[in-house]
Amino acid sequence: MQTRGLRLSTVLLHFILVLGACIMALPFIWMLLSSLKDLSQVFIVPPKWIPDPFVWSNFKTSLTALPFGKAYFNSFYINVIVVASQLFTCSMAAYAFAKIRFPFRESLFVLFLATMMVPGQVTIIPLYLMMKSIGWLDSHLSIIVPAALFNAFGVFLLRQFFRGIPKEMEEAAIVDGANRWTIYARIMLPLVKPALSALGIFTFLGMWNSFFYPLIFLNTPEKFTVPMMLNLYRGMYSTDWTLMMAGAAIALIPVLIVYIIGQRYIIEGVTLSGIKG
Repeated sequence: MQTRGLRLSTVLLHFILVLGACIMALPFIWMLLSSLKDLSQVFIVPPKWIPDPFVWSNFKTSLTALPFGKAYFNSFYINVIVVASQLFTCSMAAYAFAKIRFPFRESLFVLFLATMMVPGQVTIIPLYLMMKSIGWLDSHLSIIVPAALFNAFGVFLLRQFFRGIPKEMEEAAIVDGANRWTIYARIMLPLVKPALSALGIFTFLGMWNSFFYPLIFLNTPEKFTVPMMLNLYRGMYSTDWTLMMAGAAIALIPVLIVYIIGQRYIIEGVTLSGIKG
């Protein structure tokens, strides 16, 4: 009887999860189907899910109507630089907070984490004035440098991993004559690969979808990223929703590829960082 009740609860749980997944997937499905419709079919009441006819040319038109190729290049190279820089800076800071004893270490770390509670909208004005004073407005440097140098979440995530590494390994390396840099680069980093992978994927997804900061700092269409380029389909009096949906569907491809490839690392990195230390 107990086994039967457990089986029913498992079936009910799976049903709820599948139902939730379907509800969450509805906007994505609607986006894909809208990208294949004629503009006159998008706002039909009652809604018509299946396009009639399928307008496959929306994808080609979406890519050629605006310089999407340049926008893809901009987004890719900005993401590569920011991800690589964050993995380097966050791992160094996390190693210092986890393994090196220095005055006010814990207080500084708490203060460091407190920055996560400050929304980016609050600091955007002083950041804008700083970028203006050094001549970085309408430049990719205004997006790359602030994101590459600072990520409190990344430091917190990696610190949890570093704290889970036995100190005996570090002590043995010191006895063998290794300095701090050698311990960090050749011993610690290989042991935190799951967390590094998870942080890299999180950073890539966040930067690829970033719209707020490019909107503030970039003015030239040739320097726009993919989200900014999609926004150009919004006119003053009308919006071409079919082309926007087609462009959004194409823009999702790199995100889906990265997430599918790195899903295991995301789960492993977040899970282990929560139970270690």
